[in-house]
Amino acid sequence: MFLLNILLAIAWSALTGRFTPIDLAFGFALGYGVLWMLRRQLRGERYFVKAPRVVRFVFYALWQIILANINMARAVLLTPKERIRPGIVAIPLSIRSDAEITMLANLITLTPGTLSLDVADDRSCLYVHSIEVGDPDQFRRGIKNGFERLVHEVFS
Repeated sequence: MFLLNILLAIAWSALTGRFTPIDLAFGFALGYGVLWMLRRQLRGERYFVKAPRVVRFVFYALWQIILANINMARAVLLTPKERIRPGIVAIPLSIRSDAEITMLANLITLTPGTLSLDVADDRSCLYVHSIEVGDPDQFRRGIKNGFERLVHEVFS
């Protein structure tokens, strides 16, 4: 369905004669609407469940990266070195597949100020270093209710 949606976007751009990013995005949205109307005939219901989850996931990840950049700038520029509280936190994992754990670990590492260090042998927890931990329980909840929940939604 995704490939068909891309082909509809390209077809739209070909019909209009303009292959700009805006025209392709409009064609993709228009194709999404057409496919949504035909979802039962094409048996593509799953695509319309997954696509909004992936979009929400991407925007959430980008927003978290922006916030982490702001927090890192504030910590480096405004916080005295004595008050920065780095630490390593063990985050219990609800996800179990290699793909889900890899995605979560990469997202954490992409976020400035945090680094995924290791996964337990039994995949029960992920060890994360952060330059500013503060409350470890709040840090865990932030990861579990944010990145881990969305990674699970996208992969399920």
